[in-house]
Amino acid sequence: MSGTKASSIILGTRGSELAMFQARHVAWNLQSKNVDLSVKIKTIMTTGDKILDTPLAKVGDKGLFVKEIENELLSGEIDIAVHSCKDLPTELPAGLVIAAYGAREDARDAFIGKPGNAARGLSDIVTGGTIGTSSLRRRSQLMSLRPDLVIVDIRGNVDTRIRKIEELKLDGTILATAGIKRLERQEEASFFFDVDEMIPAVGQGVIAIESRENNPVVRGLLSSFNDSASAAAVTAERALMKQLEGGCQVPIGAHANVKGDRLSMKAYLGSLDGRKFIRDEIEGPVEEAGELGVRLAVRMYEAGGREILEEVRAEA
Repeated sequence: MSGTKASSIILGTRGSELAMFQARHVAWNLQSKNVDLSVKIKTIMTTGDKILDTPLAKVGDKGLFVKEIENELLSGEIDIAVHSCKDLPTELPAGLVIAAYGAREDARDAFIGKPGNAARGLSDIVTGGTIGTSSLRRRSQLMSLRPDLVIVDIRGNVDTRIRKIEELKLDGTILATAGIKRLERQEEASFFFDVDEMIPAVGQGVIAIESRENNPVVRGLLSSFNDSASAAAVTAERALMKQLEGGCQVPIGAHANVKGDRLSMKAYLGSLDGRKFIRDEIEGPVEEAGELGVRLAVRMYEAGGREILEEVRAEA
């Protein structure tokens, strides 16, 4: 790559079916707008891909699915990194930036039940039902709404987690709707949680592209991929998470929505067992996205969030 125009770039990604779909989507998008551009995709194994028999919260949450990819970006082995935004820690390594956010896919969570399951909502799941998920955010919100449910830790890609429903005799599992839609498997969902009921993960449904800060050619190339509404929404969500110092080890959810020049955001912070939780929301000018996230986080922290966070970290 030289001069002011890129002729070829190397894109780094995880190797799962969903990650590869997202990488190809980005590659196609860039090539459709830059007909002479060559995009090569390099798959990179991350720590999160290697350790599948341990709950995420027990492994640690600092770049579990991105660190190895970021290392190759920093070393110049790749030019851009394509991530599921929810996998990105709020603190990026020095020298790296999120250069673009893709338009947000459906951010809701989806419930996939066992074969023959007729559940069309949370109230339809049998009393004492067993649900598989490794997400503390999903666990906490489920337990806050249905304390009778039994939660079992399961990990793996979309196919693995759906397969484990039958293997482990579960009543169902919860997956990001964006992922199953991108893989055209949304018909397997029994129902979709309303955002008010199950607040999504920070950045859920958004593809984030990371690049080196000192590479203006690539950053300029990626500007055409960036969706301004998505960028503002995720900026607010990530500001809230950063202020609360959250991650995989803390049950936090946040979802912002942009309409015109206004941004509204709902957020959740709960204990691991869901017995203590705070749900709150905020609205304001879209240009104050980051400040709104911080303001809501501070309000939740002062309304009992401090005690919840101390309890969660003591149990971790």
